[in-house]
Amino acid sequence: MKFPKPYTLKEIAKLINCNFVGAEDFKVLGMNEIHVVEPGDIVFVDHPKYYDKALQSAATIVLINKEVGCPEGKALLISDDPFKDFNILTNHFKPFKSANAAISPSAKIGKNTIIQPNCFIGNNVTIGDGCIVHSNVSIYDDAIIGNNVTIHAGSIIGASAFYYKNRPEGFDQLKSGGRVVIKDNVDVGALCTIDKGVTGDTTIGEGSKLDNQIQVGHDTVIGKKCLIASQTGIAGCCIIEDEVTIWGQVGVKSGITIAKGTVIYAQSGLGHSTEPNTIYFGSPAVKARDKFKEMAYIRQIPELLKNK
Repeated sequence: MKFPKPYTLKEIAKLINCNFVGAEDFKVLGMNEIHVVEPGDIVFVDHPKYYDKALQSAATIVLINKEVGCPEGKALLISDDPFKDFNILTNHFKPFKSANAAISPSAKIGKNTIIQPNCFIGNNVTIGDGCIVHSNVSIYDDAIIGNNVTIHAGSIIGASAFYYKNRPEGFDQLKSGGRVVIKDNVDVGALCTIDKGVTGDTTIGEGSKLDNQIQVGHDTVIGKKCLIASQTGIAGCCIIEDEVTIWGQVGVKSGITIAKGTVIYAQSGLGHSTEPNTIYFGSPAVKARDKFKEMAYIRQIPELLKNK
């Protein structure tokens, strides 16, 4: 998430009432999670296990809960609670804006696009030409929908990320300030849920087709011409490359990469990245040919026991 204008390190430190290490006029351009940070971004870290990863990332401002050595060319924001202060910054730069109309006056809707009754179109949403948005669809603020996109009834585009910190008093949610971006010629089935990014974009690539009742987690990027069948659940921060096929009731672990041309058979549980143009099956999923061999051997066990 980029800020509307550059800020100084001192200005950001004042917003969250914390100390800093670095020049007062050090430029701050935005804030992001570690997997999408760029120079000028703030990244937060609150566990020693991840200090080095954050300090060596592309981010040039690190929001951290301990004063450590600052790498050259970077700056630190020293916070008692980086998670909380990251939320304060999100609320400051991307505050929740209540709606006063079913279709926001700030929404931009393209030519020959049909919005069926009982839809909600939020603030600053952009919908391209030739789209059909069926009844009872909710498209949250800032979403970008391309041309010739179909979204079937009851789908929700842009709900908050499922991202929580476990505190003694209960779960504390990391606020979501990102967007959903749906490219041209995408079909989204009925009752799908596509969560927005925490600070970046959840993206559905051009020509991909989603069946009914699919969950896509925050910051996941789905490539071009992917085919995803119903009741698939994809966790956050996944990269699904082009021309991937995922059949029904598949569960996908967060933070993995599904390589181009991968096929995952139904009811599989995928917990690791895949090889290109390879078929996977099972829970935990392995290469399908290996799983089928294993199943054939298992079927032989009763006969082997009988012949003992």
